[in-house]
Amino acid sequence: MRWSWMRTWGAALALLGSGVMAQVGLQEIRVGEMPVTLVYPSSGRSVPTAFGPFTVDVARGGAPQRGNGRLILISHGTGGNSLPDVALARSLALAGFVVALPMHRGDNYLDTSRAGPESFASRPVEALAVVERLAQHLPWSGLLQLDRVGVHGMSAGGTTGLQLAGAQWTMLTMVRHCLAESLSDEGFCFNGAIDPAKRAARAARYEQARHVPSFLLPADLKELHGGRTPSTPGADPRPDPRIAAVSLAVPVAAIFTPESLARIRIPVGLVTASSDQVLVPRFHSERVLAHCRSCSRLAELGQAGHFDVLEPWPESVAREVAAAQVRGGLPTPGFDTRLRAEAHRRIVAFHRQHLLP
Repeated sequence: MRWSWMRTWGAALALLGSGVMAQVGLQEIRVGEMPVTLVYPSSGRSVPTAFGPFTVDVARGGAPQRGNGRLILISHGTGGNSLPDVALARSLALAGFVVALPMHRGDNYLDTSRAGPESFASRPVEALAVVERLAQHLPWSGLLQLDRVGVHGMSAGGTTGLQLAGAQWTMLTMVRHCLAESLSDEGFCFNGAIDPAKRAARAARYEQARHVPSFLLPADLKELHGGRTPSTPGADPRPDPRIAAVSLAVPVAAIFTPESLARIRIPVGLVTASSDQVLVPRFHSERVLAHCRSCSRLAELGQAGHFDVLEPWPESVAREVAAAQVRGGLPTPGFDTRLRAEAHRRIVAFHRQHLLP
């Protein structure tokens, strides 16, 4: 008991010494036409605040306060926005981080016209544009050291994190996966194709590549997206060397080439969910862990489903989103939310370990 008390007191002193206050601010900025939510240490008073069906404990528009000087980008899933990740963002802000949550263009709750490969390609570019925006504008440029930046991505947001870590994907990798595993991984292969006609059209597009030699396929199917193609063995594959640590939750990963996952050198931590039916783990999370030597599992959420990793996740939103899924998506009955809270703690600890001095 004595040692436990001393550790708790020591942690409290460390937070005070770093200038971190137990208050969290939230405000929105624009990077071009893209809305970006910022969650950060604040001198304002956090109170429960409603954003539509979501309620989060923040100081809306609260004045920023210096924290630990590090930035973490959070990339949301398909058709999402920042609010379901605010609990994680709050935990990171309470640890001193500034957290930026872009609402990806053409792949958000208001507009899914670019969802899928088009958005996969643009997400890392949008994330890095946020870094540049914060580097050039007060007060953020005065509060941040941007030589080491963290990234967290959930679901399709995992493509953002993996690409920024240096992984590469091709349309051909995705098509071949879905030719082989369209029924086993239908939540991914037919995402957004609830209507039978849309599903049939998607399946027909996959079939066009069956039995066709690679050299006869269109160049855009084979084009590499994401990280850099190393010119020499061991070269840094990251598109931007400021990205220093990446955490992922139930990421899209079947599109990435095994050799590019193996080239990742920065630390990547994964939160997995063994009962995920939207992105079946053996094709996605476990694929990353199997090929990436610098990747590790931060937490396994037991029998959790895909969207159980999100908080807050109101019942009305959960059921609406689940109804649009080809398979899975409903909240898991009896899911132990303490597992999610522990996963958040481990994500915070991961970024503290790899981003702070």
